[in-house]
Amino acid sequence: MFETIAVPVWVVWVAGLLALAGLLDRILMPSVSWYLRRRLNRVIGKLNQRLSLEIPPFKLTKRRIMVDRLVHDPKIITAILEHVQEEDVPYEVAAERAERYAREIVPSFSAFAYFALGTRAARWLSEKLYHVRLGYLDEGALDSIDPAATVVFVMNHRSNMDYVLVTYLAAKRSALAYAVGEWARVWPLKQIISSMGAYFIRRKSRNQLYRRVLARYVQMATEGGVAQAVFPEGGLTRQGELLPAKLGLLSYITADFNPDTGKDVVFVPVGLNYDRVLEDRVLLATANKERAGFWQKLWGAVSFIGTHIVMRLRGKYSRFGYASVSFGHPLSLRAFMQTHTGAPEEMTRELGDRIMQEVGKSVPVLPVSLLACVVLGHRATSITREDLRLRAQTEMQTLLDHGAYTHILPENHARAIEQGIDQLLLRKMLKPGVGGLEVNPQEVGLLRYYANAIAHLHPHPE
Repeated sequence: MFETIAVPVWVVWVAGLLALAGLLDRILMPSVSWYLRRRLNRVIGKLNQRLSLEIPPFKLTKRRIMVDRLVHDPKIITAILEHVQEEDVPYEVAAERAERYAREIVPSFSAFAYFALGTRAARWLSEKLYHVRLGYLDEGALDSIDPAATVVFVMNHRSNMDYVLVTYLAAKRSALAYAVGEWARVWPLKQIISSMGAYFIRRKSRNQLYRRVLARYVQMATEGGVAQAVFPEGGLTRQGELLPAKLGLLSYITADFNPDTGKDVVFVPVGLNYDRVLEDRVLLATANKERAGFWQKLWGAVSFIGTHIVMRLRGKYSRFGYASVSFGHPLSLRAFMQTHTGAPEEMTRELGDRIMQEVGKSVPVLPVSLLACVVLGHRATSITREDLRLRAQTEMQTLLDHGAYTHILPENHARAIEQGIDQLLLRKMLKPGVGGLEVNPQEVGLLRYYANAIAHLHPHPE
């Protein structure tokens, strides 16, 4: 019993490491976890004091718990049973599919990633690329929103920079949850975007079980008070114009909304515009059914980045003009449903039309879009720079008189328009001619793209 036993040294080391791991797991790790959680709660408490819209507990719930809640929701259980009948598959297979969809959709929000990294990176990138301006903001209307209501920012979709720009400008109000398409489901972009609280959606999926899981998550997030940012157009506009609303996400929200007992949902229209959209030529090529190969796209991106790095090193880099955002008047879903009766599908369609009207009104007028409208409407083959500037000023005043927004003060109109003319010349949409400036025939499509951004604001659209 008391005999000496020889044990190899490596066994002693392994046993010691296992004992240490057990000690850490059972004693030290719970204490550290409690300490870190306490510090995190303090930080979030301070954030909520600063933010106009507090971060709700739903958004801070652990991802694993949210996935379990979603998969075991009664409506999802019903959807799984229906999927079993429709597809003639075992219940376990259907449940596993639903869980896979839930893990794909539910984000893993990190307040540190969003506020300490995300918003700072968004501000740095936005200000490096553009002169960022706030076109219109009704502080009184936004501050009067019921604190218990769920706020949904609805905006036009012109560029992938929209996510960055709105995150930066809305950072003082709340942490926004975006609906992001499948394009972002690549490593490491997927992990970064998920930590920012965004959820991924398959826009073209017709799988009913997937759509039921997605719909229920959107409804749970809305019930939980999560501030969301939605692009009703469903994707980037290919030719610059404002597109009609696609009713997918809106129908998910309205389908589960009870105006009598549920918390109100308030839609805040957001209009975005740019003097230069980074993807403009790619979007136009897609709209014209011109498909570039992978290597051609890669070379275009590398060439674009390389050119601007060289320009910055040579001290000749300048930002891409203005990027502007306007926040319109909030629209209460409860108030809307009280004045609109009829079938749910019809009501949702009317809601989508109303939202896009308000988003369209909020799109700010910027120099390049303004000049594109003037140049395309000018019937002569050439125009002097001074005449173009005067016509643009007149057009600007006409739009403002009809309720359009711009960040540019009246005394700065002439200077901003001159900068816009320089942008058109730099990008070869205009070229010097005998009688002044002429439209470059090869870039008429690009001019129309920018003119379309504010075409809906003109009192007499062509």
